[in-house]
Amino acid sequence: MQERTITMQLPQISPHSPAGGTPAAVETHAWVALPFTDVPRFDTESVRARWARLHAGQGAPPPASDALARAWASYHNGDFARAVTEAQALGDAGQGLVNQATAIYANYVEPRESVRLALFRQVAERAGAQAAAAPDDCQSLYWQAYALGRYAQAVSVARALAQGLGNRLKDALERIIALQPRHADAHFALGAFHAEVIDKVGPLVGRMTYGVRADTARALFARGLELHPDSPTGLIEHARALLVLEGDERLAEATRLYERAAALEPQDARERLDVELARAGLRD
Repeated sequence: MQERTITMQLPQISPHSPAGGTPAAVETHAWVALPFTDVPRFDTESVRARWARLHAGQGAPPPASDALARAWASYHNGDFARAVTEAQALGDAGQGLVNQATAIYANYVEPRESVRLALFRQVAERAGAQAAAAPDDCQSLYWQAYALGRYAQAVSVARALAQGLGNRLKDALERIIALQPRHADAHFALGAFHAEVIDKVGPLVGRMTYGVRADTARALFARGLELHPDSPTGLIEHARALLVLEGDERLAEATRLYERAAALEPQDARERLDVELARAGLRD
């Protein structure tokens, strides 16, 4: 995970809904369009037919209704605003998709830093409230952790650790893996967390204060890629972690991981965005 640092002062994020009710509905009218047109296209039937591959990183259950399948098709097509609008209309059944589409849009597409932060906060609050109500819901736990992690990168990892966000993120990811041991994306995210904390505070403080270790990060990436070897996200995050933990001596291996990610055939819009990130990383 790459760090984005900003200087604006922000109040501490909460893992739960603010007092007085659940987070407001996501406003999507000002969202920008996906910057690519060469992405696979889906409808309700093709989403169901390709569900296992599209969700190999998380093992989410397939949509229970045509309306939800249609909203997922919008997501996989890269129309994140439409996906959120369609999912919000479905009430509780669509909230997992609302979280996912909002988080992915904010991370990859939204150009305005203040909007990105606001969207990550919304996802963390909404998913945190859902996880508090249903502690075994791995999808809520994962999108809470994802949003907290991206928010932490935006305000600087060191500052986020001081606010206590690191322990919340780590606890959520460890719980997901305990509940769903084949959740590849949680392995990638937790491996990246270990690497980033070590990078910011050093291996000794990281181990004593946050319980992070370089060998644990390596093991998490190895297991994640065993579960989902064609994950561009996992390949990119593993490459970044190698460089953070071991520097230029692992540059050749990190480059090979980037090359593998860049050569993948994207399965949907999110993977198209990841493949582009890998190509950009090779150019840099």
